[in-house]
Amino acid sequence: MDLISLEGMEFFAYHGYYDEEQKIGNKYSIDLSIEADLSNAAESDKLKDTINYEELYQLVLSVMQTKHRLLEHVAHDIIEKIKDTYSSVKKVTVGVSKYNPPIGGICERAKVIITR
Repeated sequence: MDLISLEGMEFFAYHGYYDEEQKIGNKYSIDLSIEADLSNAAESDKLKDTINYEELYQLVLSVMQTKHRLLEHVAHDIIEKIKDTYSSVKKVTVGVSKYNPPIGGICERAKVIITR
């Protein structure tokens, strides 16, 4: 299997368990890895034969624009949207990082990684 990765996509979004987080928003980072057979694209050199990075970014952006309570749910929705859009995808791994999470102490980021 071949791999496409988009790493360090940054978004400002309104996710969070607490209502206050959904009002003030926060900075998030998304890491995405997709396993698929990319041999046709490797041979043809045609965009139509691969998974378009720009389209992937737009799929992630659309999920990030919808409020979620949990990072796990954000990752799940990204995975579902990608699998619904690209039948050739065999496995998706999504890492969702939230900067300065409200945990009562110093923490640069909280991160959830889900693979399906």
